[in-house]
Amino acid sequence: MGIALPEPKGHQRDVVSLKAEGHCVVLGTAGSGKTTMAVHRAHYLAKAPEIGGQTLLVTFNKALITYLRGISVVSPSLRIETYHRFARGYLNNRQPPVRIYKDKEQAVQRSLDALRANGSRRAVLDRPIEFFMDELHWMVGHGVTDRGSYVEDVTPRIGRGQPLQQSDREIVFEIYRDYLRQRAEAGYRYDWDDIASIVLRSLKEDSTNRRYRHIVVDEGQDFTPEMIRSLAAAIPENGSLTFFGDYAQQIYGSRMSWRSLRLTVREIARFAHNYRNSRQVAHLAQAMSAMPHFRDGVDLVEPTGFDADGPKPTVVKVADHDRQLGEAARQARALGSDRQVAVLTRTRDHEARLRSLLLSEGVSPWRLHRDLSRWPQGPGVFYGTYSSAKGLEFDSVILPLCDRATLPKPSEVLAHGQAEAAARESRQLYVAVTRARTELVLLHSSKLTTLLPDEMSDLYVRVDR
Repeated sequence: MGIALPEPKGHQRDVVSLKAEGHCVVLGTAGSGKTTMAVHRAHYLAKAPEIGGQTLLVTFNKALITYLRGISVVSPSLRIETYHRFARGYLNNRQPPVRIYKDKEQAVQRSLDALRANGSRRAVLDRPIEFFMDELHWMVGHGVTDRGSYVEDVTPRIGRGQPLQQSDREIVFEIYRDYLRQRAEAGYRYDWDDIASIVLRSLKEDSTNRRYRHIVVDEGQDFTPEMIRSLAAAIPENGSLTFFGDYAQQIYGSRMSWRSLRLTVREIARFAHNYRNSRQVAHLAQAMSAMPHFRDGVDLVEPTGFDADGPKPTVVKVADHDRQLGEAARQARALGSDRQVAVLTRTRDHEARLRSLLLSEGVSPWRLHRDLSRWPQGPGVFYGTYSSAKGLEFDSVILPLCDRATLPKPSEVLAHGQAEAAARESRQLYVAVTRARTELVLLHSSKLTTLLPDEMSDLYVRVDR
């Protein structure tokens, strides 16, 4: 038996039956039911008489795909998959099998090492490899891959708090160009970042009938502009693209117009009522989104109402940093007997130890990751990263390692500076916090991260262990 799909409430029902031609945008705060609306919208478009047809429900998170398949009634007219699966499938039907170049970081490092060895004294070359990987990801994801647009354009690099100087962009572009050379010499045409641009270019030249009449995008804030443009190009003139998103959950704001994404949007549907989080959890999330490092002009929807009440989030100070995961495992065991609990960390570095600790507590946990084959029903304990839980919800969420020394991640601070790292990492933490329906437990050992409101705030209950 599948997981019950929640019924849409109030104005959510209107979104399900929005026009079936053109572009529709639905923005909502965390917990406003965007995924519920997306699934119902996809089923409606797949089955509606006369206007219905083959429909694609696409998202970015593979664990979320497993969940969506679990709550969806099987329909031959509806397909649910990740963007990259859609892209590879389309290209494989147009040309020889797509081979993805997977040594990008090593190739970029070689380019960087060569420039350093040649005696260039630009300070940007002292940045870590993570900075250059992120910059190349931004360039390709936004379709800014020619020298004129990236190096010479006076428009600031959207999404970066501190723009690079033109001479530094020249260095980055040289690294990008050398990376393309290395990739071509290895016999590859694509990597995961630029596959969307290849799909977009191919669709512009493709006069055959489109496979899908309708496309529904869930968690759309995670898609690069080129991904959105390619999906808009993948529908026929009598088809539709419906975009569901929450820009408070985006790692960094794109601040791009809908027109630049090739979307013609006359009106945006906005949902501010929070059906998921308790009032107390939602108030913490709202306080986080009001902090200075969170605001950067993206299209946010402020929550205005909540359905449930519950305990305040608990901040637990553990005496020893190394004991935080053990405390998280004990809390998960205590809570997981009659509800679904998630223990989430910023990175996968601690997953093996966390799993071992959960097993030692008598808990058989489910790992949130790309190979999760089915979504379990009933009570249980899950573990994974903040990003692996995007789009999902749990009765209780436990977040260990919320120390100032670990959030923002030191590698993010080194690559991007304190201010931008805080802007990016605060969105990751926001995602994790808003996965909790009722109970939220935050663990730390030293000072609480500055990405959260002050520990002495009345938003929390404080406990020492």
